[in-house]
Amino acid sequence: MELKEIIEFKSSPEIRERLAEVGIIKTYAEGEVILNENAYIKAIPIVTKGAIKVLRTDEECREILLYYINPGESCIMSFLGGLHHDTSKVKAIAEEETEVLFIPIDKVHVFIKEFPQWLDYIFRLYHKRFEELLEVVNAVAFKKLDARLFDSIKRKCELAKSNTLHVTHEQLANELGTARVVVSRLLKQMEDDGWVKLGRNKIQLV
Repeated sequence: MELKEIIEFKSSPEIRERLAEVGIIKTYAEGEVILNENAYIKAIPIVTKGAIKVLRTDEECREILLYYINPGESCIMSFLGGLHHDTSKVKAIAEEETEVLFIPIDKVHVFIKEFPQWLDYIFRLYHKRFEELLEVVNAVAFKKLDARLFDSIKRKCELAKSNTLHVTHEQLANELGTARVVVSRLLKQMEDDGWVKLGRNKIQLV
């Protein structure tokens, strides 16, 4: 398997070769759960195609979207949980049809010792996820729900590379940690203001 265009370790191409040797490829359909909260982490996921959304759920089963994992990226929460033999604190779901390369936990330890570039990859992921989580905190604390909803729609359109988004109001509500009726009301207001056009399970950015 060729990982050159997925993960760039320019000074150490042997890392890509080792990843291909020890990794296991799995494909997930849109909406399929890849990892549940409280599940033990036996392998680290690296997205090679598609996208994964990572969510946090509370005791009342309300969810909030934390960040997306794009091609070439992994989940730092999985790294930390796997390395410390801990359970997952988040849920991972395929945003679209997604291909994932799973690296066994024991191999992750080996890579850290053998390849400095691999450790740098982990630190860069940690930095990016930390910034994304700060954005979530900032949005929840300081942004109105309509702004958060519109940002979410734009982000999903960017991932899908399309101005038309196929999603239900309930899905958007779950990711924002609010009620479906609230999202429906806000979307109707956005349509009246000329920001979007609404269809059955479809939202088009104007």
